Amino acid sequence: MSEHLDVLIVGAGLSGIDAACRIGMDAPARRWAIFEARDAIGGTWDLFRYPGIRSDSDMATLGFPFHPWKGEKAIADGADIRDYIRDTAQAFGIDHHIRLRHRVVAADWSSVDARWTVTYESDGQRADLTCAFLYLCSGYYDYDRGHAPEWPGMADFAGGIVHPQSWPADTSVAGKRVVVIGSGATAVTLLPALAAQGAAHVTMLQRSPTYIVAMPSRDTLATVLRRYLPEALAERALRWKNIAYGIATYTLAQRRPALVKRQIAQRQRAALGDAVDIATHLTPRYDPWDQRLCLVPDGDLFTVLRDGRATIVTDRIDRFVHDGIALRSGESLPADLIVTATGLNLQMLGGATLAVDGEVVDPGRLLLYKGAMLAGVPNMAFAMGYTNASWTLKCDLTARFVRRLLDYMTAHGHDSVVAVGRPEDVDHAPTLDLKSGYIIRSLSLLPRQGKRAPWRTHQNYARDVLTMRTRLDDGILRFGRR
Repeated sequence: MSEHLDVLIVGAGLSGIDAACRIGMDAPARRWAIFEARDAIGGTWDLFRYPGIRSDSDMATLGFPFHPWKGEKAIADGADIRDYIRDTAQAFGIDHHIRLRHRVVAADWSSVDARWTVTYESDGQRADLTCAFLYLCSGYYDYDRGHAPEWPGMADFAGGIVHPQSWPADTSVAGKRVVVIGSGATAVTLLPALAAQGAAHVTMLQRSPTYIVAMPSRDTLATVLRRYLPEALAERALRWKNIAYGIATYTLAQRRPALVKRQIAQRQRAALGDAVDIATHLTPRYDPWDQRLCLVPDGDLFTVLRDGRATIVTDRIDRFVHDGIALRSGESLPADLIVTATGLNLQMLGGATLAVDGEVVDPGRLLLYKGAMLAGVPNMAFAMGYTNASWTLKCDLTARFVRRLLDYMTAHGHDSVVAVGRPEDVDHAPTLDLKSGYIIRSLSLLPRQGKRAPWRTHQNYARDVLTMRTRLDDGILRFGRR
């Protein structure tokens, strides 16, 4: 007889550990496990090992509210975040429930049995188990490969080519001319880090600019709050201060984009002087928050641009050549190492195939209920964070919602729950409304938004706190028994 679980959580990164803590707290009778495809926990923060990897959100909100981040840095290094996730798993006993090298490849829901049959691979062998509820916390990008375009002449290049998602541990940049292709968070992180490792020069080659904003790596108010307030109150105040600031700045950018653009440019001029042509290299064609802003702690990127250790070139690639890259403008960039910081490949449901009573689930054709459940798919939820704030904020709300849902089903003797949409609810807008390249490339994979709540996805934590707390028997969630 195959194993049966009440809840199977897929993924042991930030959202998976958060989900496990919420679901497992004070529920000793609940049988659950976390399946992690890789050989370590930590998700993104264990996978990415490129120089300088760090958070792109403040740790007061990226961290777990039930186990606050205590580090000094508000913008933390990747290794520190990885250790924090592991420490949290150990502190709450989650590590005993994690099964590494367990990759979920398929899950089939049976309405007759009111359970999922989950097929997984472990150490090269396939096996099955059943679970009453499936909770996918595996993110929305492909962990196995990043987005890597092919350019003419790549085979002619004499140096090395590396993608940040699979950074070799023995890579040395000392004395080398490095070209980083890209303009997103990874690229702006790599530039100062590679310069600090002794690269002869680092060039960021971009097709178009990105909004880049400096912020302190340490939060001085956090130090004050922790000194004078009780610990729990200080952490709560700091968390809500950062949440409120994020909501306010995003709202201002949406309502008065021209003002925010001017403010960003003014700060960049103050940091860079005449070292960079801001109009050409740092002024995007889109408005702030049409794509995610890039944060640089203590202005480290601006420092290496100002002192000449790094430069930004805005142009298009014509082809790779023996000693670098030939550009459309006719210029060329000499290089010994080329880093293709060209983004991610989106992947829904952790790459697993889901089916309901034999019919394959296509997330790109389904509405998303409260940002957590796919319409027509019973006993399944998945974690998807915000695009304009910390990933964990929304994932924690979703985990708390799932805990409420599970408790409600147990209390009322329900075996199944499904969100049911109507044709008039359907809109064709994707769940993620950013215009970033990795999203535009994969719009067909993303669930759909509806015209109104609870099918409408909001990028607003305060609003979602209220949305997630509304009654469960709302007429949209349909409960049933075997």
